[in-house]
Amino acid sequence: MADIAASHVNDQGQGLTRTRVLQIILAAALILTAAKPILPDFLIRLPEAWIPPFAQWLDVFFEFIKGDIETGRPGLVHVTRWFAEGPLDFMLGVTANLLEGKHRWPYFEDPIPWSAIAALAAVVGYYLGGWKLALLAGGTFLWTALMGQWKLTMQTLSVLAVAAPLGFIIGLVIGIAAWKWRAFDNAIKPALAVMQTLPFYTYLLPAVIFFKVGPTAGAIATTIYATPPMVLMTTIGLRKVSPEIVEAGKMSGCTRWQMLTRVFLPSARTEILVGVNQVIMLCLAMVVLTAFIGMPGLGGKLLAMMNSFKLGRSFEIGITIVLVAIMLDRLSKAWVVKQPEHFEKGTPWLIRYKYSVLAVVAFVGFFVAAQFVDILNEVGRKQSLSMGREIDAVIRGFLDLGWVKASTEFIRYILNVWVLIPFRDMLLFIPTPAFILFVVAFAYGVGGKRPAIFAAIFFSLVALSGWWDRSIITLYSVISAVFISMLIGIPVGIIATRHDVWAERILLACDTAQTFPSFIYLLPAIMLFGITDTTVVLSIVIFTTVPLTRYTIEGLRNVPVELTEAADMAGCSRWQKLTSVQLPLAMPTMAVGFNQALMFAFFMVIIAAFIGTQDLGQELQRTLAGTDLGKNFVLGINVSLMALTFDLAVISWANARKKALGL
Repeated sequence: MADIAASHVNDQGQGLTRTRVLQIILAAALILTAAKPILPDFLIRLPEAWIPPFAQWLDVFFEFIKGDIETGRPGLVHVTRWFAEGPLDFMLGVTANLLEGKHRWPYFEDPIPWSAIAALAAVVGYYLGGWKLALLAGGTFLWTALMGQWKLTMQTLSVLAVAAPLGFIIGLVIGIAAWKWRAFDNAIKPALAVMQTLPFYTYLLPAVIFFKVGPTAGAIATTIYATPPMVLMTTIGLRKVSPEIVEAGKMSGCTRWQMLTRVFLPSARTEILVGVNQVIMLCLAMVVLTAFIGMPGLGGKLLAMMNSFKLGRSFEIGITIVLVAIMLDRLSKAWVVKQPEHFEKGTPWLIRYKYSVLAVVAFVGFFVAAQFVDILNEVGRKQSLSMGREIDAVIRGFLDLGWVKASTEFIRYILNVWVLIPFRDMLLFIPTPAFILFVVAFAYGVGGKRPAIFAAIFFSLVALSGWWDRSIITLYSVISAVFISMLIGIPVGIIATRHDVWAERILLACDTAQTFPSFIYLLPAIMLFGITDTTVVLSIVIFTTVPLTRYTIEGLRNVPVELTEAADMAGCSRWQKLTSVQLPLAMPTMAVGFNQALMFAFFMVIIAAFIGTQDLGQELQRTLAGTDLGKNFVLGINVSLMALTFDLAVISWANARKKALGL
């Protein structure tokens, strides 16, 4: 008992010390803010003379390593252009010929009929997950063909078919190296963290400069963007291999190569396949976004339709992207849980490979049939079932209704005039040192000393970048959107958990919403609220509400039944049980949703630059029109540093909370 009491006193002392430090930081920030009228200019905003020319330094560095093809000065561009115009162009040519009919090697006169691909996908789906997955796989390609979007989809998949395997191979090799050498792992961890928070524009410009505009640049940007999770999952999987399995392999006399290929990699199969799933999904997301650098396919068409404000056609293309994403997600997840089949010795060859035989028969059968039945080969424009114009007419009629106009104008006025713009001006009013102290206080209060130190370093670097006000406007959009999302997502998640049926429906809706191409959410926001701050924030809200809702449901569902029953037996009301038992235990899981919402908000606010903003995203988009690699990286790193600050604080809090709860 004495030990417990002493421990309690120590904890209290530490808590008071931490509270006192937090009070000092907040007091300093408030004093600086209140004293702004009498502060010298350098304490309000850093003078331009004090700002290091990071962009120019980076431009010099990139110019040095890039080289020049015209003058013959050697550099990295010679290697990248060789790879782009040689092996990469060849691989993209093969997939484009097979799926689109580009009349390149292997010189097929026509692309593979849609019906043959749909039949093959259905067989693969049946093998991996039964008739439901077969229906999803085959039905996705059927929908694509009947809606007249087959060629667009094949253009997208032809790049995905190259980028995903490249991402898998590169990620696997780097992951193995990180598992093998701890120093290498420690060296690449910060780089991977930054890569996962960099805005996608930062990937596009280097790809254009080093690999030229078009499918080659799109494939490279997509591959680099999708590689980090493969590295992480490979490393995690290899480290989880049990010592007993390793010892058995050594006792069998395996060489190092045999240990890797026959012991470690097979044992880490589940984690590696989860990495493959992440690579595929990120590749699909990025290959759509590469429309900004001239990439053809579904993303390019969607961007064109959005520029024309054709919501109906955009919606149809969005559904196609969602179906393709869900199909690839379900197939790859089914592959994760699918265990290799083993047969007794002497089992006939036809039984062993029945699904392979069925796949070949289905593919060849429909391939041959398509030579005689035109609609099985290609669905013409006049034969398609697209209803884009009709949907456009319905939407425009709805938006012209008097009560709709009045409602949207009221919401826009209240949010813009009374909430968003005052909040933005308040953040911009705060002197730079005071703002950094407020962020440090948040990081210290939530995550502790280590996140607070990183917060001070990261936001000081943002201040030194010369883009402070733009960064604050970016942060204002993120904070506003996440706060509104919390007001929506958490209550919806709490209500949904009261009934399992509704919980499943809400989770399905979350899955569907998360697979929609991100910039499609901008169009309804523009049509309802025009080009305003409300539009930017609400388009982000749609995207960020999903993880908050999902992880609220997951967190509450995972609360042990014994504890809720104990609360019932103690006579707790529903509100008391929720606030005193369920929410405190669900908080670590909900924190993951909050963290994801923040990361999604930083991602989406950059996409919102498409409709015109005054933040970092707008400047990043402008860099695509030139060759300002230095500026592009400085802007991208600013976004990454702000995102990492909140990521470190929230994750530290979640880990500490889990430890305290014994989870």
